[in-house]
Amino acid sequence: MTDQREKWACDYCTYENWSSATKCTMCRAQRSRAPIITEEPYKISPDLDPTRKWDLPANEGGSSLLICPDSSARPRIRSAGMAEMATKWSCQMCTFLNWPRAIRCTQCLCQRPKSCSPTESPHTSSSNAGGRPALHSPVDPCEEYNDRNRLNTHQRHWTCSSCTYQNLPKTLKCVVCDHAKPYHHEAIELAQPPDHSAIINEQDRARWRAGGVGGCSGGQRRSPPLPKREDHVQMDFQRIELAAGAMSGKEEQSMDFKKLKQIRNRMRKMDWLFLSACAGVVEGDLATVEAYKSSGGDIARQLTADEVQLLNRASAFDVGFTLVHLAIRFQRQDMLAILLTEVNQQAAKCIPSMVCPELTEQIRREIAASLHQRKGDFACYFLTDLVTFTLPADIEDLPPAVQEKLFDEVLDRDVQKELEEESPVINWSMELGTRLDSRLYALWNRTAGDCLLDSVLQATWGIYDKDSVLRKTLHDSLHDCSHWFYTRWKEWESWYSQSFGLHFSLREEQWQEDWAFILSLASQPGASLEQTHIFVLAHILRRPIIVYGVKYYKSFRGETLGYTRFQGVYLPLLWEQSFCWKSPIALGYTRGHFSALVAMENDGYDNRGAGANLNTDDDVTVTFLPLVDSERKLLHIHFLSAQEIGNEEQQEKLLREWLDCCVTEGGMLAAMQKSSRRRNHPLVTQMVEKWLDRYRQIRPCASLSDGEEDEDDDE
Repeated sequence: MTDQREKWACDYCTYENWSSATKCTMCRAQRSRAPIITEEPYKISPDLDPTRKWDLPANEGGSSLLICPDSSARPRIRSAGMAEMATKWSCQMCTFLNWPRAIRCTQCLCQRPKSCSPTESPHTSSSNAGGRPALHSPVDPCEEYNDRNRLNTHQRHWTCSSCTYQNLPKTLKCVVCDHAKPYHHEAIELAQPPDHSAIINEQDRARWRAGGVGGCSGGQRRSPPLPKREDHVQMDFQRIELAAGAMSGKEEQSMDFKKLKQIRNRMRKMDWLFLSACAGVVEGDLATVEAYKSSGGDIARQLTADEVQLLNRASAFDVGFTLVHLAIRFQRQDMLAILLTEVNQQAAKCIPSMVCPELTEQIRREIAASLHQRKGDFACYFLTDLVTFTLPADIEDLPPAVQEKLFDEVLDRDVQKELEEESPVINWSMELGTRLDSRLYALWNRTAGDCLLDSVLQATWGIYDKDSVLRKTLHDSLHDCSHWFYTRWKEWESWYSQSFGLHFSLREEQWQEDWAFILSLASQPGASLEQTHIFVLAHILRRPIIVYGVKYYKSFRGETLGYTRFQGVYLPLLWEQSFCWKSPIALGYTRGHFSALVAMENDGYDNRGAGANLNTDDDVTVTFLPLVDSERKLLHIHFLSAQEIGNEEQQEKLLREWLDCCVTEGGMLAAMQKSSRRRNHPLVTQMVEKWLDRYRQIRPCASLSDGEEDEDDDE
């Protein structure tokens, strides 16, 4: 009876099978005529009889003829004894245990570190140190076996496209996952032996990942070196690899890395941002899409074949796909709404800052020059100029068709409709909107993570925060006055959670972690901001900010997702009242997006007859901003301290102290926003005039078309 301990090693996967098995249990490979090995190494007689053990005495030097268990084709070598079996070296790349005399890994061809090379002896090292030329060691038969084994593997196996298992060429289905054998050109290329250049390319990549050519660097794996022009976007490529899924070792061996490297070298910063945005749509990360758009990226850009190969996820990315296609495939309704709005409106919009780029740059420099830091304990930055943007009254002098075109290009109709009709937040009072001529208009804003900062500058100076000057000022103010803002934020959050019945208490470490996250958002361009940042912006502007927003988050299909907390009044409570202005600005909030709410110039408050006596000039425009909602409830005041939080009467008293308030004839409490073209900044006035001249030039054409229509009617 055959001893059950006797096993034979498979030539392909080195799995040790029982002697009765005719095929490998693991890979189903046919058993070869290799000598059978047992669980314990034994000595082989000169006639190499695999079925008989010989009780021969060991040599004095411990050398006996051994058969390598991984393949019968491997040349037989003299071993130093049983201790050599326990001195296998582990590959730093794939952790495969190789024979001691192999200078490269049998599996991945990773170079063995020179520090532990068996061909180098202490005598040779000392000779090299002394300046003598190093002696060339003869070619190791193990190394020849490694090369031959690798070539034979590629000739005999085909790689499964589903699980990457290497199957025998005769198998029609994968033995692991039953996936059908591919018959396209990729399978043919895998069946052919790779050329010498591909072997060298894989060897280089193995050296790169092992930590350097010819040696190891602390056991750390490194990516292949990139050109200097791509260093600043290397993190984007790492993020794309994580989003698309890391490739397995067998897939890496079958890929043409030379071509992949050429593709990566041709990539520019905008290309990496586009690939990051594509991966962000798949993962549901809106920040990457906003970063791509804020950098001037084209939303309608399509994926190329090289970019799809670089992303390496065929189930997600196809050639010709855009960000909109990816949002539809992965059902990103919120992203789809933003992307479609951007595609439809980006080319059709025309705002003053787009028409006058030279004046816009001068205004940005003026804003940067007017920013100063207050001396003392509360070292917060502030603006020295009081500027309020309003639509010019000359718009009413244009023909109706031109007015409609102007409003279509400068306003956000979707935001206007949502704030007016779907949930009445603005212009719900006929008294304010009609008789007092205080109708608010939602300016079109970029759908990016900087929409809050853009809307603040639009409501004041009429431009975007393109250079992130306001964001940097926001971060510096939060960092320099962290203790002041942190105390207000912590106290307000504790009271707010208790008011909603959420009786919980956080440890100081948890409060510090949440505050660190708020600080990090302020320093990241494109990152969405929170209520705390609006509170800080009120201190930078030195004036109140009123946010008219929807109460609930809603999906693209209209489903309610959660409760919003942005609507309310933000006062610069940490300043002295004498240091601040009482004229507020208004912002609108819808579906994670902020828009500037501005009014149109009028003939002054004295001519409107609202029941109050104001000593103002005729050139001053007064806009009445309601301090109550459509249900006549007082708007919330954010970030009040424990002493300032009280009943509605106390909060109304606080509003009167920080705002120019009045009560209309209908009994509505409103704040007065005062602006004057004559007192406004001259650069802003010049920019608005140039923008308006664009529509004045098309006035004769519109009038001519109207006259032709009248003649046709007479006929």
